[in-house]
Amino acid sequence: MIAVYLSPLYVLAIIYLISHFYRMATAFSQVLRRKWFIAVISAVLFFLAITPVLASFLPDIYLRRIIRPLSTYWLGCLLYLILIAIVVDIVLFILKKARIIKPKFFATRKFYVAKGVGIISLAAVISVYGFVHATDIKTTSYNVQLEKSCQNRDSLKIALIADLHLGYSIGAGHTQKMVDKVNAMNPDIIIFAGDFFDNSYDNIEDPDAVVEILKGMKSTYGAYACWGNHDVSEKILVGFTFGGSSVKTQDKRMYEFLKKSNINILKDEVTLIDDSFYLIGRLDSQKPGSDDGSRLTPVELIEKIDDEDKPVIAIDHQPRQLQELADVGVDIDLSGHTHDGQIFPATVVTKLVWENSCGMIKKDNMYSIVTSGVGVYGPFMRVGSDAEVVEINVTFTN
Repeated sequence: MIAVYLSPLYVLAIIYLISHFYRMATAFSQVLRRKWFIAVISAVLFFLAITPVLASFLPDIYLRRIIRPLSTYWLGCLLYLILIAIVVDIVLFILKKARIIKPKFFATRKFYVAKGVGIISLAAVISVYGFVHATDIKTTSYNVQLEKSCQNRDSLKIALIADLHLGYSIGAGHTQKMVDKVNAMNPDIIIFAGDFFDNSYDNIEDPDAVVEILKGMKSTYGAYACWGNHDVSEKILVGFTFGGSSVKTQDKRMYEFLKKSNINILKDEVTLIDDSFYLIGRLDSQKPGSDDGSRLTPVELIEKIDDEDKPVIAIDHQPRQLQELADVGVDIDLSGHTHDGQIFPATVVTKLVWENSCGMIKKDNMYSIVTSGVGVYGPFMRVGSDAEVVEINVTFTN
């Protein structure tokens, strides 16, 4: 299990953070040197450090709903405390070696106080910004032109949504904001590119309320979706799933939830919409949720299409097999999964990993459009990325 292998790094990060805090506290005031104060702070840090474990293993669902958000906020804040502390230490080391600042200054009380307060303040500002920014859902628009005819219409407006991650951090309030954004587009069709859930149906505080909100979405042809890799039931520890290597499938309540919400799930299926265009919904490449853990290839899916002259739109949670989809004649491939990295520095790494980490690119004659997602995974924070719903305006030229 990856989380176990990384646990020594987590412990070292905590020790590194405590050493910085201790130096600042003892320099700041005599009171902060007292054993009772150090004991209290150590207890608080220990509790925060174990919240990811508690969030995974506490038997009571209501306690988990309290601890899990706290653990994700802690991990987000810890990330920036550690990153900033490391950068500050590197810069100070360079300044010390270059003698730009006198060496004796680094042993003064003012130095430790200024360093500690600066690190904590900057990390706090970034963390608060990340939280507030994650609540702000933006609308991103793309224009697509296809050299195909579409019976009954010369244009199509698609609302693309992905990665809602309903659960500990996302509930009715955030979902309502999303629905309001979608309805403001007045779309012809609504597409969900997977990850409705955060690995558990039980994590949703009030599923019936969320269903009623989702039922309020309005469009000409309704809402269609594919499953994502988090739409299966399994435990998570510090962002990593575990629980054996057996094939994971969706909770039956997940199906019922989407059925009640008037959202049609396509599981390696092709449907013809209004005798005008085809919609392909793919199983997830990582955790397809099928009985044998497999999914159909692009070639096998395209064989289900009777009229290749009609536009073909694919929904695939993860933006993989772009060339294969383009080769078989898919016109638009709609994905999510990447979150555009969600928080820095993952926002940089994501761009190196994915051919299309977020946005729109053209692969031969196919448009690949990847959304950064409307929800969050892990910390309820976005730094360097946006929560978004996507408006795609398609025009047909033949």
